[in-house]
Amino acid sequence: MSIPNIITLGRIILVPVIVWAIVSSQMEIAFAIFVIAGVSDAVDGFLAKRFNMASELGALLDPLADKALLVSIFVALGIWGAVPRWIVILVVSRDIMIVMAVIVSWLFDKPIPMKPLMVSKLNTVAQVAFAALVLASLGFNFTPAPYDVILMGLVTVFTLVSISLYLVEWVRHMSTIDGH
Repeated sequence: MSIPNIITLGRIILVPVIVWAIVSSQMEIAFAIFVIAGVSDAVDGFLAKRFNMASELGALLDPLADKALLVSIFVALGIWGAVPRWIVILVVSRDIMIVMAVIVSWLFDKPIPMKPLMVSKLNTVAQVAFAALVLASLGFNFTPAPYDVILMGLVTVFTLVSISLYLVEWVRHMSTIDGH
């Protein structure tokens, strides 16, 4: 169990805490925890690369921690009414579709290599920025316009493009299955 993996596990443990903060209307705390989670993500990535501490476990846990955090925040903010529910459905549906595609490919004994696309990385950045802006605006009582609409637009475009590209790649990958 390397230091980056311990940091990543800590980020996973922060997920229910940040959800509690959001549903309890403790937005300053939610924002602070989100910033801590973001810094911890950068630190564990830096340590893993710089000190050759990368591991298979870390390669699985890190994106899982990121997804758990972002999906939980989007769902909590959607329930709280701070973001439109359609964006929550879009963000969550994308991740569910990716997980289902991976499961189906495993069931057909045709596991698909997991390599994030550049648009997915941009999508994650847009989701993080949008969530941070919404949490900060709620915690520190300011109007996020027009940046919230711009970031929501970027999340929407990147999510739709990402879904499309992953779907094309998955269909291409799965179409090589023998028809017997």
